[in-house]
Amino acid sequence: MMPFEFDCAGEKLQALPAGALHWPARRLLAVADLHLEKGSSYAVNARKLLPRHDTRQTLAMLTALIDVLQPETVVCLGDSFHDRTASERLTEVDRRMIEGLARRARFVWIAGNHDPAPPPAGWGEVAEEIDDGPLIFRHEARFGPARGEVSGHFHPVAALTVRGRGMRRRCFLTDGDRLILPAFGTYAGGLNALDPAIAQLFPDDYDALVVGRDAVRRLSWRQLRPDWSLAWERDADSR
Repeated sequence: MMPFEFDCAGEKLQALPAGALHWPARRLLAVADLHLEKGSSYAVNARKLLPRHDTRQTLAMLTALIDVLQPETVVCLGDSFHDRTASERLTEVDRRMIEGLARRARFVWIAGNHDPAPPPAGWGEVAEEIDDGPLIFRHEARFGPARGEVSGHFHPVAALTVRGRGMRRRCFLTDGDRLILPAFGTYAGGLNALDPAIAQLFPDDYDALVVGRDAVRRLSWRQLRPDWSLAWERDADSR
């Protein structure tokens, strides 16, 4: 795991290849859009058949990060559960995994548009947002100046051309004042980093911190492709 260090609102932060954010000075780990039990939601609604292993995989990745970083606080930036009844569909094993993680660190669950209801008691705190000194954590970025804002919601992905191949990668987006995290969930989709819904939040230059298998690479938005729908190939590491 090779973290990429960068500055946002004057703070030294680390973008991790797993798609999580580490704030070493506060021993804080942040993840966005876990979408736990998305697979079981699709199965229940018969819209699409997906293997129902996404929750276990996502929790395993989160556990591995906590093992290495030993954070005091874990902030889940909303849409942690795919819908209002997702926590009821958790297997007993997955439920025990979450309970175990909540005993190892202070968990804060930010309310999202998919999961406005709080998680079960004993799993941590619930908040609309957290104002922690120079940084403020919320689910969805607000239009206008927002120095120190850290959010999720958009599931940003960078479309690239590498050696003639189209490629799609999760990415962090930042202009040095605000930061948008990629989705951490195994089955979470993605929105192109150049989409107007995202670009309007960055009126000047912004960069994509593109997640690779073992490292994070910083690229200007000018190096990204505006349309990946016709010619990209899904990398084995993409989500």
